[in-house]
Amino acid sequence: MNKTLTVNSSPHIKDSINTTNIMLDVIIALIPAMIISIYLFSYIAAVIIAVTVVSSVFFEWIYNLATKQKQSAGDLSAVVTGILLALNLPPSASSIWLGAVGSLIAIIIVKMIFGGIGHNIFNPAMAARVFLTVAFSSQMTSWISTGADAVSTATPLAMAGNGIVTSNLDLFLGNVPGCIGETSALALLLGLAWLLIRKIITLDIPLTYVATVAVFALLIGQDPLFHILSGGLLIGAVFMATDYVTSPMTRKGKIIFGFGLGIITMGIRVYGNLPEGVSFAILFMNVLVPLIDRYTIPRSFGGVKKKNA
Repeated sequence: MNKTLTVNSSPHIKDSINTTNIMLDVIIALIPAMIISIYLFSYIAAVIIAVTVVSSVFFEWIYNLATKQKQSAGDLSAVVTGILLALNLPPSASSIWLGAVGSLIAIIIVKMIFGGIGHNIFNPAMAARVFLTVAFSSQMTSWISTGADAVSTATPLAMAGNGIVTSNLDLFLGNVPGCIGETSALALLLGLAWLLIRKIITLDIPLTYVATVAVFALLIGQDPLFHILSGGLLIGAVFMATDYVTSPMTRKGKIIFGFGLGIITMGIRVYGNLPEGVSFAILFMNVLVPLIDRYTIPRSFGGVKKKNA
């Protein structure tokens, strides 16, 4: 009897899960945050989300068309980028055009020019938010309070710097000013639960990130729960820092990554000139991911350690 042994490189176990399935689960996980944002900030939140999603899909489609590449908008990654970008914008009319500009930066500059999904160095939505914050600082810091009698105000982190304390219950439910998708910790935790149930992410990065922030706050005598529930920490920890492409591959690497995120975030919040540090922390740690992977990915059995040239 003729027997043939086929030897292939890993992976040897294959699954039906693909990029589209993963992105669909992320979209489902973001639904609570989108619903809460529309409830808290009215129709303007829905308009911003619609504009950024449509813009992101359009820019990916037009780039592939112009460069004669296979269309990739169907994998839903552009939709996820659009939603995340929208949730990181303030609930103001200017965010409509900011969302379109941010989508251009996220899709064309951060994602497609580097080779598309799987090749980008930075999280596209987070990089776009940082660009918009630097380029259009006044529009990106135009906060309004929630409810029918919405008025211009400051975020809880900014108010804390002036000695004004926001209740943790309001932070948990979302009755505070801020970006449309970051105010409700409850909505973000529901999204986290879905991602964990579906095994899309693990707790390594979010838990290490949040724990580091909490310990840092305790050491300097501040309320750790306030720092956890405030600003963009939870949306960053759950949906941005866990991005497959821009986070480490090993468990040890993820823990190092989360620890670095927590230290940088709190360093900026407490000692920096900005009240929030999540965006900058994630981008900075994105840069270090290749280095973290280099020293945490175990050498394959029988492999020879490469010598530095």
